[in-house]
Amino acid sequence: MEPDVTEHRTDVASRSILVVAGAYNLLWGAAVIAFPAWAFSLFGFESPPYPEIWQCLGMIVGVYGVGYLIASSNPSRHWALVFVGLLGKILGPVGFAYSALNNALPWSWGWIILFNDLIWWIPFGYVLYMAAKKNSDSSFAKPYELDDAIALFPSHHGQTLLELSNESPLMIVFLRHFGCSFCREALDDLRQVRSRIEELGFNIALVHMSLPDDAESMLDRYQLRGVHYFCDVQCDFYRAFGLKRGTASQLFGPRLWPRAISAISQGHTVGRLAGDGFRMPGVFFLYRGEIWSSFRHQTAADRPDYLELANQVKNILDAESVPS
Repeated sequence: MEPDVTEHRTDVASRSILVVAGAYNLLWGAAVIAFPAWAFSLFGFESPPYPEIWQCLGMIVGVYGVGYLIASSNPSRHWALVFVGLLGKILGPVGFAYSALNNALPWSWGWIILFNDLIWWIPFGYVLYMAAKKNSDSSFAKPYELDDAIALFPSHHGQTLLELSNESPLMIVFLRHFGCSFCREALDDLRQVRSRIEELGFNIALVHMSLPDDAESMLDRYQLRGVHYFCDVQCDFYRAFGLKRGTASQLFGPRLWPRAISAISQGHTVGRLAGDGFRMPGVFFLYRGEIWSSFRHQTAADRPDYLELANQVKNILDAESVPS
């Protein structure tokens, strides 16, 4: 896993949430089993004629508590237990609202729903989010130094980034995973300006996180088959160039929603997750092994003007009197 100063804290937070949830469920379940009439008397209702049914509910709640305590030992591994618990905490209030609207249950019972279900939505959502982030991380080894990365790994045509950058200025586009609408939008944008970028003297290289067959299919779709591409399943290039994993706001924040709707409406639909769904994209201009300019996405929805970026770097190279 790549170093992350917050990883330990988030792990502790997830475990703490599940320990508290497990203890709460065990206590609540034990109270219902031992005193099946207390909740009814609390709200001024008669005890049910069959308290054993209510006690069975307490037993189920307690069993969930055991599940949460098990999940607390390794939240990223036992995320399914948390998901099932969250599902119950969502469907429970739905069932209560339906019953209350039909006068089958009093609205005052909403206090039980509040403490048993609603207040756990955000904590459980956080645990699942962190588990998904950890489980989707495909980077395991220590990151490569930039100089090593650009010289070691060849493209599907057999040339390294260093070799390509020694031939001509190189625009390197790091993509989101192929199932992302913004990745597909980026490929379409590149298709439209590819020839004009190449006329400026630039070669184009794409870095992605999928297997070669998936890459061929996707690049065929966007008429980019001749472009050099690098399969970076473990995100070695991404990390060497300093492209980190995005935060929740960078990947799912409200600012992304209008852009997502726009991309999807243009035919760039969402596909299956193929790679690290949290990894951020970026654009780098490499010439003779040196980075001359870069564009680092602040959100997954950022849409760089590739032609304008190329023009800017062309002007820099011309001003520096660097022969291409």
